[in-house]
Amino acid sequence: MAEAGTLCINEDVEKASGANASATADVEAYTNVYILMAEGFVCAQSRYDWVTNYAGISAIGKEFLREITSSWAAIKVINYNMANYSTKIESQVMLDVLWSVVTEGINLLRDEKFRTFILNGVVA
Repeated sequence: MAEAGTLCINEDVEKASGANASATADVEAYTNVYILMAEGFVCAQSRYDWVTNYAGISAIGKEFLREITSSWAAIKVINYNMANYSTKIESQVMLDVLWSVVTEGINLLRDEKFRTFILNGVVA
């Protein structure tokens, strides 16, 4: 199966979901779907189509978007099956950290000056 996402790849999601992630939810067939969902979420929430306009994004902007989308997709992987984590607290802390990355990132992407920075790599 081929990578399905634009803003991040399966390996990014696997890293973000941690070593104890469910082997079922961590396979490419699942992460491809989660990545596409994450891309839709990020684009809708930030009100900009980052996927279609990917070629015009600065190098640092691409890394920023990679972190947000892989974090959102990793939340889905962890939430699929938390049984492999040593405690519920461990999985909840991971979810909390990932959700913080997503919400902070989305809030920044909604700012026009930050969006310009992500696209051009310079502050306007």
